Amino acid sequence: MNGADTAWIIVATALVLFMSLPGLALFYGGLVRARNVLSVFMHVYAIACLMSILWLAFGYTIAFGDASHGWFGSLDKAFLSGVTADSLSGTLPEVLFFAFQMTFAIITPALIVGAYVERVGFGFVLTFSSLWMLLCYAPVVHWIWGGGALADGGIFGEIGTRDFAGGIVVHETAGIAALMIAVALGPRKHRTTPPHAPWMVFVGAAMLWVGWFGFNGGSQLAADGGAAMAITVTHISAATASLSWALYEKIKYGKASLVGIVTGTIAGLASITPASGFVGPIAALIIGAVAGVLCQEAVNFIRNKLQIDDTLDVFAVHGVGGIFGTIMIAVFGQGSFVAQFGALIIVGVFTFVVTYVLIKLTAAITPLRVDLESEVNGLDLSAHGERAYDITS
Repeated sequence: MNGADTAWIIVATALVLFMSLPGLALFYGGLVRARNVLSVFMHVYAIACLMSILWLAFGYTIAFGDASHGWFGSLDKAFLSGVTADSLSGTLPEVLFFAFQMTFAIITPALIVGAYVERVGFGFVLTFSSLWMLLCYAPVVHWIWGGGALADGGIFGEIGTRDFAGGIVVHETAGIAALMIAVALGPRKHRTTPPHAPWMVFVGAAMLWVGWFGFNGGSQLAADGGAAMAITVTHISAATASLSWALYEKIKYGKASLVGIVTGTIAGLASITPASGFVGPIAALIIGAVAGVLCQEAVNFIRNKLQIDDTLDVFAVHGVGGIFGTIMIAVFGQGSFVAQFGALIIVGVFTFVVTYVLIKLTAAITPLRVDLESEVNGLDLSAHGERAYDITS
Protein backbone atom coordinates (compact mmCIF):
# COMPACT_ATOMS: atom_id res chain seq x y z
CA MET A 1 0.00 0.00 0.00
CA ASN A 2 1.19 3.50 -0.85
CA GLY A 3 0.11 6.09 1.72
CA ALA A 4 0.16 9.05 -0.67
CA ASP A 5 -1.89 7.22 -3.29
CA THR A 6 -4.36 6.11 -0.65
CA ALA A 7 -4.77 9.59 0.80
CA TRP A 8 -5.38 11.09 -2.66
CA ILE A 9 -7.99 8.49 -3.68
CA ILE A 10 -9.82 8.98 -0.37
CA VAL A 11 -10.11 12.67 -1.30
CA ALA A 12 -11.04 11.83 -4.91
CA THR A 13 -13.77 9.48 -3.72
CA ALA A 14 -15.31 12.28 -1.66
CA LEU A 15 -15.03 14.66 -4.64
CA VAL A 16 -16.84 12.32 -7.02
CA LEU A 17 -19.65 11.74 -4.53
CA PHE A 18 -19.80 15.53 -4.14
CA MET A 19 -20.48 15.71 -7.88
CA SER A 20 -23.75 13.84 -7.40
CA LEU A 21 -24.61 15.08 -3.92
CA PRO A 22 -25.24 17.95 -4.13
CA GLY A 23 -23.64 19.07 -7.44
CA LEU A 24 -25.69 17.21 -10.05
CA ALA A 25 -28.87 17.53 -7.96
CA LEU A 26 -28.53 21.34 -7.85
CA PHE A 27 -27.52 21.59 -11.51
CA TYR A 28 -30.55 19.60 -12.65
CA GLY A 29 -32.87 21.01 -9.99
CA GLY A 30 -32.34 24.59 -11.09
CA LEU A 31 -33.18 23.73 -14.70
CA VAL A 32 -36.71 22.45 -14.02
CA ARG A 33 -39.92 24.19 -12.95
CA ALA A 34 -40.13 25.20 -9.29
CA ARG A 35 -42.81 22.57 -8.66
CA ASN A 36 -40.43 19.76 -9.68
CA VAL A 37 -37.17 20.69 -7.99
CA LEU A 38 -37.64 18.41 -4.97
CA SER A 39 -38.46 15.47 -7.22
CA VAL A 40 -35.11 15.95 -8.97
CA PHE A 41 -33.34 16.03 -5.61
CA MET A 42 -35.23 12.91 -4.58
CA HIS A 43 -34.30 11.05 -7.77
CA VAL A 44 -30.58 11.80 -7.46
CA TYR A 45 -30.47 11.13 -3.71
CA ALA A 46 -32.40 7.88 -3.88
CA ILE A 47 -30.27 6.67 -6.78
CA ALA A 48 -27.12 7.42 -4.76
CA CYS A 49 -28.41 5.33 -1.87
CA LEU A 50 -29.68 2.43 -3.94
CA MET A 51 -26.67 2.17 -6.27
CA SER A 52 -24.37 2.05 -3.23
CA ILE A 53 -26.12 -1.06 -1.92
CA LEU A 54 -26.31 -2.71 -5.33
CA TRP A 55 -22.65 -1.97 -6.06
CA LEU A 56 -21.76 -3.75 -2.80
CA ALA A 57 -24.02 -6.68 -3.59
CA PHE A 58 -23.27 -7.42 -7.24
CA GLY A 59 -22.11 -4.37 -9.20
CA TYR A 60 -18.48 -4.42 -8.06
CA THR A 61 -17.97 -8.10 -8.71
CA ILE A 62 -19.62 -7.91 -12.15
CA ALA A 63 -17.29 -5.04 -13.03
CA PHE A 64 -14.06 -6.13 -11.36
CA GLY A 65 -14.44 -9.82 -10.65
CA ASP A 66 -12.33 -12.42 -12.46
CA ALA A 67 -11.94 -11.39 -16.12
CA SER A 68 -10.93 -14.74 -17.60
CA HIS A 69 -13.78 -14.84 -20.12
CA GLY A 70 -13.75 -11.12 -20.88
CA TRP A 71 -17.44 -10.20 -20.88
CA PHE A 72 -18.80 -10.52 -17.35
CA GLY A 73 -16.91 -10.52 -14.06
CA SER A 74 -17.26 -13.53 -11.83
CA LEU A 75 -19.34 -13.28 -8.67
CA ASP A 76 -16.44 -14.11 -6.35
CA LYS A 77 -16.48 -10.62 -4.81
CA ALA A 78 -20.23 -10.29 -4.23
CA PHE A 79 -20.84 -8.35 -1.01
CA LEU A 80 -17.04 -7.81 -0.92
CA SER A 81 -16.52 -11.48 -0.12
CA GLY A 82 -12.87 -12.08 0.73
CA VAL A 83 -12.01 -8.37 0.74
CA THR A 84 -10.53 -7.13 4.01
CA ALA A 85 -8.88 -3.92 5.16
CA ASP A 86 -5.54 -5.48 4.19
CA SER A 87 -6.55 -6.53 0.67
CA LEU A 88 -4.83 -4.50 -2.04
CA SER A 89 -5.76 -3.34 -5.54
CA GLY A 90 -2.49 -2.06 -6.94
CA THR A 91 -1.11 0.34 -4.33
CA LEU A 92 -4.54 0.98 -2.79
CA PRO A 93 -6.63 -0.85 -0.20
CA GLU A 94 -9.15 -2.72 -2.33
CA VAL A 95 -12.01 -1.45 -0.20
CA LEU A 96 -10.99 2.10 -1.18
CA PHE A 97 -10.88 1.14 -4.87
CA PHE A 98 -14.36 -0.33 -4.36
CA ALA A 99 -15.58 2.95 -2.82
CA PHE A 100 -14.03 5.11 -5.55
CA GLN A 101 -15.64 3.04 -8.27
CA MET A 102 -18.93 3.06 -6.35
CA THR A 103 -19.15 6.83 -6.79
CA PHE A 104 -18.97 6.31 -10.57
CA ALA A 105 -21.75 3.72 -10.33
CA ILE A 106 -23.81 6.37 -8.55
CA ILE A 107 -23.31 9.28 -10.91
CA THR A 108 -23.76 7.35 -14.17
CA PRO A 109 -27.44 6.41 -13.69
CA ALA A 110 -27.94 9.76 -11.93
CA LEU A 111 -26.91 11.54 -15.14
CA ILE A 112 -29.85 9.88 -16.90
CA VAL A 113 -32.23 11.68 -14.53
CA GLY A 114 -31.88 14.81 -16.66
CA ALA A 115 -33.69 13.19 -19.58
CA TYR A 116 -36.91 12.27 -17.80
CA VAL A 117 -37.49 14.90 -15.10
CA GLU A 118 -40.93 16.48 -14.68
CA ARG A 119 -42.91 13.52 -16.03
CA VAL A 120 -41.50 10.18 -14.87
CA GLY A 121 -42.82 7.79 -12.23
CA PHE A 122 -40.64 7.46 -9.14
CA GLY A 123 -41.00 3.67 -9.12
CA PHE A 124 -39.69 3.57 -12.68
CA VAL A 125 -36.67 5.67 -11.70
CA LEU A 126 -35.62 3.27 -8.95
CA THR A 127 -36.38 0.03 -10.79
CA PHE A 128 -34.83 1.03 -14.10
CA SER A 129 -31.74 2.58 -12.51
CA SER A 130 -31.10 -0.56 -10.48
CA LEU A 131 -31.38 -2.96 -13.39
CA TRP A 132 -29.50 -0.67 -15.76
CA MET A 133 -26.53 -0.20 -13.44
CA LEU A 134 -26.15 -3.94 -12.93
CA LEU A 135 -26.89 -5.16 -16.45
CA CYS A 136 -25.55 -2.34 -18.62
CA TYR A 137 -23.10 -0.13 -16.74
CA ALA A 138 -21.25 -2.78 -14.72
CA PRO A 139 -20.55 -5.09 -17.71
CA VAL A 140 -19.20 -2.15 -19.75
CA VAL A 141 -16.92 -1.26 -16.83
CA HIS A 142 -15.67 -4.83 -16.89
CA TRP A 143 -14.96 -4.73 -20.62
CA ILE A 144 -12.85 -1.57 -20.48
CA TRP A 145 -11.58 -1.03 -16.91
CA GLY A 146 -11.86 -4.53 -15.48
CA GLY A 147 -9.47 -6.23 -17.90
CA GLY A 148 -12.28 -7.52 -20.10
CA ALA A 149 -12.87 -7.90 -23.81
CA LEU A 150 -12.20 -4.30 -24.90
CA ALA A 151 -9.14 -3.69 -22.71
CA ASP A 152 -5.49 -4.22 -23.65
CA GLY A 153 -4.99 -7.76 -24.90
CA GLY A 154 -8.69 -8.16 -25.73
CA ILE A 155 -10.45 -8.28 -29.08
CA PHE A 156 -8.57 -5.20 -30.36
CA GLY A 157 -5.13 -6.63 -29.62
CA GLU A 158 -2.42 -5.35 -27.33
CA ILE A 159 -3.57 -1.73 -27.64
CA GLY A 160 -7.14 -1.85 -26.42
CA THR A 161 -9.70 0.84 -25.78
CA ARG A 162 -8.44 4.05 -24.18
CA ASP A 163 -11.01 5.55 -21.83
CA PHE A 164 -9.26 7.19 -18.92
CA ALA A 165 -12.23 8.26 -16.78
CA GLY A 166 -15.45 7.37 -18.56
CA GLY A 167 -16.11 8.87 -22.00
CA ILE A 168 -17.51 5.50 -23.06
CA VAL A 169 -18.13 3.83 -19.71
CA VAL A 170 -20.02 6.76 -18.17
CA HIS A 171 -21.00 9.37 -20.74
CA GLU A 172 -21.81 7.30 -23.82
CA THR A 173 -23.83 4.75 -21.88
CA ALA A 174 -25.75 7.35 -19.87
CA GLY A 175 -26.30 9.54 -22.92
CA ILE A 176 -27.76 6.77 -25.06
CA ALA A 177 -29.98 5.51 -22.23
CA ALA A 178 -31.19 9.05 -21.57
CA LEU A 179 -32.14 9.61 -25.21
CA MET A 180 -34.02 6.33 -25.36
CA ILE A 181 -36.03 7.05 -22.23
CA ALA A 182 -36.86 10.53 -23.54
CA VAL A 183 -38.23 9.00 -26.72
CA ALA A 184 -40.20 6.37 -24.79
CA LEU A 185 -41.73 9.01 -22.49
CA GLY A 186 -42.61 11.54 -25.13
CA PRO A 187 -42.44 15.31 -24.60
CA ARG A 188 -43.57 17.21 -21.53
CA LYS A 189 -46.79 19.22 -21.67
CA HIS A 190 -44.91 22.39 -20.65
CA ARG A 191 -41.80 21.74 -22.69
CA THR A 192 -40.68 25.34 -23.18
CA THR A 193 -40.80 26.43 -19.53
CA PRO A 194 -37.49 28.19 -18.67
CA PRO A 195 -35.25 27.13 -15.76
CA HIS A 196 -36.77 28.28 -12.47
CA ALA A 197 -33.43 29.03 -10.75
CA PRO A 198 -30.41 29.79 -12.97
CA TRP A 199 -28.42 30.60 -9.82
CA MET A 200 -28.93 27.02 -8.66
CA VAL A 201 -27.73 25.74 -12.02
CA PHE A 202 -24.59 27.84 -11.59
CA VAL A 203 -23.91 26.52 -8.08
CA GLY A 204 -24.41 22.93 -9.20
CA ALA A 205 -22.15 23.38 -12.23
CA ALA A 206 -19.42 24.93 -10.07
CA MET A 207 -19.60 21.95 -7.71
CA LEU A 208 -19.42 19.55 -10.65
CA TRP A 209 -16.34 21.37 -11.97
CA VAL A 210 -14.53 21.04 -8.64
CA GLY A 211 -15.66 17.44 -8.16
CA TRP A 212 -14.45 16.53 -11.65
CA PHE A 213 -10.86 16.91 -10.42
CA GLY A 214 -11.51 13.79 -8.36
CA PHE A 215 -13.35 12.13 -11.25
CA ASN A 216 -10.48 12.53 -13.72
CA GLY A 217 -7.48 13.05 -11.45
CA GLY A 218 -8.51 10.16 -9.24
CA SER A 219 -8.72 7.83 -12.23
CA GLN A 220 -4.92 7.81 -12.29
CA LEU A 221 -5.25 5.80 -9.03
CA ALA A 222 -2.02 7.38 -7.81
CA ALA A 223 -0.74 10.65 -6.39
CA ASP A 224 1.70 11.46 -9.17
CA GLY A 225 2.35 13.64 -12.19
CA GLY A 226 -0.25 11.80 -14.24
CA ALA A 227 -2.96 12.78 -11.77
CA ALA A 228 -1.72 16.38 -11.79
CA MET A 229 -1.79 16.53 -15.59
CA ALA A 230 -5.28 15.00 -15.68
CA ILE A 231 -6.54 17.71 -13.32
CA THR A 232 -4.82 20.44 -15.33
CA VAL A 233 -6.20 19.41 -18.71
CA THR A 234 -9.63 18.89 -17.16
CA HIS A 235 -9.64 22.50 -15.97
CA ILE A 236 -8.34 23.88 -19.27
CA SER A 237 -10.97 22.04 -21.32
CA ALA A 238 -13.79 23.15 -19.00
CA ALA A 239 -12.69 26.79 -19.10
CA THR A 240 -12.27 26.82 -22.88
CA ALA A 241 -15.59 25.09 -23.57
CA SER A 242 -17.39 27.54 -21.27
CA LEU A 243 -16.09 30.46 -23.31
CA SER A 244 -16.61 28.86 -26.72
CA TRP A 245 -20.21 27.99 -25.79
CA ALA A 246 -20.87 31.55 -24.60
CA LEU A 247 -19.25 33.10 -27.67
CA TYR A 248 -21.16 30.86 -30.06
CA GLU A 249 -24.39 31.60 -28.19
CA LYS A 250 -23.68 35.33 -28.43
CA ILE A 251 -23.04 35.10 -32.18
CA LYS A 252 -26.20 33.07 -32.83
CA TYR A 253 -28.68 34.67 -30.44
CA GLY A 254 -27.19 38.03 -29.51
CA LYS A 255 -26.74 37.21 -25.82
CA ALA A 256 -24.57 34.88 -23.77
CA SER A 257 -26.54 33.34 -20.90
CA LEU A 258 -25.43 32.09 -17.50
CA VAL A 259 -27.11 28.74 -18.08
CA GLY A 260 -25.34 28.57 -21.42
CA ILE A 261 -21.83 29.20 -20.14
CA VAL A 262 -22.12 26.66 -17.33
CA THR A 263 -23.60 24.09 -19.73
CA GLY A 264 -20.49 24.69 -21.81
CA THR A 265 -18.45 23.89 -18.71
CA ILE A 266 -20.11 20.49 -18.43
CA ALA A 267 -19.61 19.87 -22.16
CA GLY A 268 -15.90 20.58 -21.78
CA LEU A 269 -15.63 18.34 -18.74
CA ALA A 270 -17.45 15.44 -20.41
CA SER A 271 -15.34 15.77 -23.55
CA ILE A 272 -11.97 15.76 -21.78
CA THR A 273 -12.93 12.90 -19.45
CA PRO A 274 -11.84 9.97 -21.66
CA ALA A 275 -8.70 11.80 -22.85
CA SER A 276 -7.59 13.41 -19.59
CA GLY A 277 -4.92 10.81 -18.88
CA PHE A 278 -3.49 10.84 -22.41
CA VAL A 279 -3.28 14.45 -23.65
CA GLY A 280 -1.61 17.71 -22.67
CA PRO A 281 -2.82 21.32 -22.25
CA ILE A 282 -2.80 22.26 -25.97
CA ALA A 283 -4.95 19.26 -26.86
CA ALA A 284 -7.25 20.19 -23.96
CA LEU A 285 -7.63 23.70 -25.41
CA ILE A 286 -8.66 22.24 -28.75
CA ILE A 287 -11.02 19.68 -27.24
CA GLY A 288 -12.71 22.33 -25.08
CA ALA A 289 -13.02 24.86 -27.89
CA VAL A 290 -14.70 22.35 -30.18
CA ALA A 291 -16.87 20.85 -27.43
CA GLY A 292 -18.53 24.17 -26.61
CA VAL A 293 -19.76 24.51 -30.19
CA LEU A 294 -20.32 20.83 -31.01
CA CYS A 295 -22.45 20.08 -27.96
CA GLN A 296 -24.45 23.28 -28.39
CA GLU A 297 -25.26 22.30 -31.97
CA ALA A 298 -26.19 18.82 -30.73
CA VAL A 299 -28.64 20.42 -28.28
CA ASN A 300 -30.25 22.40 -31.10
CA PHE A 301 -30.40 19.38 -33.39
CA ILE A 302 -32.03 17.06 -30.86
CA ARG A 303 -34.45 19.68 -29.53
CA ASN A 304 -35.45 21.44 -32.72
CA LYS A 305 -34.77 19.07 -35.60
CA LEU A 306 -35.56 15.72 -34.02
CA GLN A 307 -38.11 17.20 -31.58
CA ILE A 308 -36.95 14.86 -28.80
CA ASP A 309 -37.59 16.16 -25.29
CA ASP A 310 -34.35 15.06 -23.64
CA THR A 311 -35.27 17.54 -20.94
CA LEU A 312 -31.85 18.65 -19.72
CA ASP A 313 -29.86 17.66 -22.83
CA VAL A 314 -28.14 14.62 -21.38
CA PHE A 315 -27.26 13.02 -24.70
CA ALA A 316 -26.25 16.26 -26.42
CA VAL A 317 -23.88 17.28 -23.63
CA HIS A 318 -22.72 14.04 -22.01
CA GLY A 319 -23.25 11.53 -24.80
CA VAL A 320 -21.88 13.65 -27.63
CA GLY A 321 -19.13 15.07 -25.42
CA GLY A 322 -17.97 11.65 -24.25
CA ILE A 323 -18.02 10.20 -27.77
CA PHE A 324 -16.13 13.21 -29.15
CA GLY A 325 -13.46 13.00 -26.46
CA THR A 326 -13.04 9.27 -27.04
CA ILE A 327 -12.36 9.85 -30.74
CA MET A 328 -9.94 12.69 -29.98
CA ILE A 329 -7.67 10.25 -28.12
CA ALA A 330 -6.94 8.59 -31.47
CA VAL A 331 -6.76 11.92 -33.29
CA PHE A 332 -3.96 13.01 -30.97
CA GLY A 333 -2.14 9.72 -31.50
CA GLN A 334 -2.73 8.24 -28.07
CA GLY A 335 -4.90 5.33 -29.12
CA SER A 336 -6.00 3.15 -32.03
CA PHE A 337 -8.80 4.41 -34.27
CA VAL A 338 -9.99 0.84 -34.65
CA ALA A 339 -10.14 0.29 -30.90
CA GLN A 340 -11.76 3.67 -30.15
CA PHE A 341 -14.45 3.46 -32.85
CA GLY A 342 -14.93 -0.26 -32.32
CA ALA A 343 -15.56 0.21 -28.61
CA LEU A 344 -17.95 3.10 -29.25
CA ILE A 345 -19.97 0.93 -31.64
CA ILE A 346 -19.97 -2.20 -29.46
CA VAL A 347 -20.89 -0.31 -26.29
CA GLY A 348 -23.43 1.81 -28.18
CA VAL A 349 -25.25 -1.21 -29.59
CA PHE A 350 -25.10 -3.05 -26.27
CA THR A 351 -26.45 -0.03 -24.38
CA PHE A 352 -29.24 0.43 -26.92
CA VAL A 353 -30.38 -3.19 -26.71
CA VAL A 354 -30.16 -3.51 -22.92
CA THR A 355 -31.81 -0.13 -22.32
CA TYR A 356 -34.65 -0.94 -24.72
CA VAL A 357 -35.33 -4.25 -22.99
CA LEU A 358 -35.16 -2.68 -19.52
CA ILE A 359 -37.51 0.17 -20.46
CA LYS A 360 -40.10 -2.34 -21.66
CA LEU A 361 -39.58 -4.64 -18.67
CA THR A 362 -39.69 -1.86 -16.09
CA ALA A 363 -42.73 -0.20 -17.67
CA ALA A 364 -44.55 -3.54 -17.33
CA ILE A 365 -43.79 -3.53 -13.60
CA THR A 366 -44.35 0.13 -12.70
CA PRO A 367 -45.77 3.09 -14.65
CA LEU A 368 -43.27 4.84 -16.88
CA ARG A 369 -45.01 8.21 -16.86
CA VAL A 370 -47.18 9.99 -14.32
CA ASP A 371 -50.72 11.04 -15.20
CA LEU A 372 -51.38 14.43 -16.76
CA GLU A 373 -52.74 16.00 -13.57
CA SER A 374 -49.62 15.03 -11.62
CA GLU A 375 -47.39 16.39 -14.37
CA VAL A 376 -49.23 19.72 -14.53
CA ASN A 377 -49.29 20.15 -10.75
CA GLY A 378 -45.68 19.09 -10.41
CA LEU A 379 -44.05 15.95 -9.05
CA ASP A 380 -42.97 17.55 -5.77
CA LEU A 381 -46.50 17.55 -4.40
CA SER A 382 -48.06 14.69 -6.36
CA ALA A 383 -45.25 12.16 -5.82
CA HIS A 384 -43.57 13.30 -2.61
CA GLY A 385 -46.11 15.45 -0.76
CA GLU A 386 -43.79 18.44 -0.38
CA ARG A 387 -43.13 21.85 -1.91
CA ALA A 388 -39.76 23.48 -2.39
CA TYR A 389 -41.17 26.99 -2.02
CA ASP A 390 -44.12 28.65 -0.31
CA ILE A 391 -45.15 30.32 -3.56
CA THR A 392 -46.14 28.54 -6.76
CA SER A 393 -44.34 28.99 -10.03
